[in-house]
Amino acid sequence: MSTITTRDGTEIFYKDWGPKEAQPIVFHHGWPLSADDWDNQMLFFLHQGFRVIAHDRRGHGRSSQTATGNEMDTYAADVAELAAHLNLRNAVHIGHSTGGGEVAHYVARAEAGRVAKAVLIGAVPPVMVKSEKNPGGLPIEVFDGFRAALVANRAQFYVDIPTGPFYGFNREGAKVSQGVIDNWWRQGMMGGAKAHYDCIKAFSETDFTEDLKAIEVPVLVMHGDDDQIVPYADSAPLSVKLLKNGTLKTYAGLPHGMCTTHPDVINADLLAFIRG
Repeated sequence: MSTITTRDGTEIFYKDWGPKEAQPIVFHHGWPLSADDWDNQMLFFLHQGFRVIAHDRRGHGRSSQTATGNEMDTYAADVAELAAHLNLRNAVHIGHSTGGGEVAHYVARAEAGRVAKAVLIGAVPPVMVKSEKNPGGLPIEVFDGFRAALVANRAQFYVDIPTGPFYGFNREGAKVSQGVIDNWWRQGMMGGAKAHYDCIKAFSETDFTEDLKAIEVPVLVMHGDDDQIVPYADSAPLSVKLLKNGTLKTYAGLPHGMCTTHPDVINADLLAFIRG
């Protein structure tokens, strides 16, 4: 397995496929998944001639099951170490859900020349939790419920999420895939319970407002308007307003996990943005 060891001794697993001289695309997965969530996109863009890279966030997948560092500053620092190790230049960073927060936090801090473009898909910025500054957010009790369910029975919780809201399989007429549900569960259970518990705070309470304001490169913001995990109205339209060079693409009726349920649609739009 390909891994790097970060400054604090954490092993980060990554995949790196394709010609080293090709433009790199780096994929950042959501909670509590792994780089495997990007299989479809990685194969698609590999066949389009790109170099494709995806890592397992610390505490997730095949990376170290960390007890510490499970917050956005460290996640972004891990990405910076990986980018330096692989000598990535002119890269496109694509993040889904929590991975979108990681992309915003990293790109806002990246060394000059490292990043060409970024994409946020069903992403958590600007901030998820409800507050006086963010009255449209989700109440903290929602995330407390996530934590309680994880502690009580993580294995069952990781069945309930993909079976229901993540892919919109709870909607009338949905085409349910047991394989997709099982694969979500498999990825989730590979990670560490402590890291996953901590990451709930990271994805729900981190305020990415200043990150979004600081990003200079073009950013595509993609979001399904039937996203039951990261509600559309409090995410994508607000993020685009904060970005200097942002474009919003809204998908009618599509769920949070639209990269998996509608890869042909998403991949074509990603390719157009990257090549545009």
